[in-house]
Amino acid sequence: MLKFVQQLRELSRGKPCGFKLCIGRKQEFIDICKAMLKTGIKPDVITIDGSEGGTGAAPIEFSDSIGMPLKEAMVFVTDFLNGLDLKKNICVIASGKIITAFDLIRALALGADLCNSAWGMMFALGCIQALKCDTNECPTGITTHDPNLTRGLVVEDKADRMANFQSETVKAAMELLAGIGLDDFSQLNRSHIHKRVEGETIRTFEDIYPSVKPGAYL
Repeated sequence: MLKFVQQLRELSRGKPCGFKLCIGRKQEFIDICKAMLKTGIKPDVITIDGSEGGTGAAPIEFSDSIGMPLKEAMVFVTDFLNGLDLKKNICVIASGKIITAFDLIRALALGADLCNSAWGMMFALGCIQALKCDTNECPTGITTHDPNLTRGLVVEDKADRMANFQSETVKAAMELLAGIGLDDFSQLNRSHIHKRVEGETIRTFEDIYPSVKPGAYL
């Protein structure tokens, strides 16, 4: 797979190349990282999709039950990449029901470099979760080529809605960042997020998921 990533990079004359996955067996990702050290080939980007994500075209059992949740997956991936001193060369993207500004802040604090938001954008576009993405019968006109249905998707209106959603979400994330007392998203870390773990006990993500120092696993 890494040789294929390198081939794509060469054929595209140096454009960034990477892959996307939902973590299942941890050992499989560990093996990929070991292959990076052995071959010297590192992807530019790794997108981690949590089990919360998934297209409406997927079987419900897969969407609801397969893979590691995004929060735990981000901790595992960023910690292991850091432990092998690979994180500095790889952009990690978080994906999996990231909708609100706090979703962004949390993912970045856990180690993500940036976030994908498909669910939120789909809602802004008018998705009603009819789960007919693969049937050509999407009632909102989003995932269909049926002219009788696509005419219900008014591009001029939906474009403004999506632009407003993206703009206001980023604005809210910046306000949260300022509220924390930071002026750059790169300053976020696990100590900035608190979670109630039981009763009256509250701990930071750093307490729950201690960060791994670069090269610690080498």
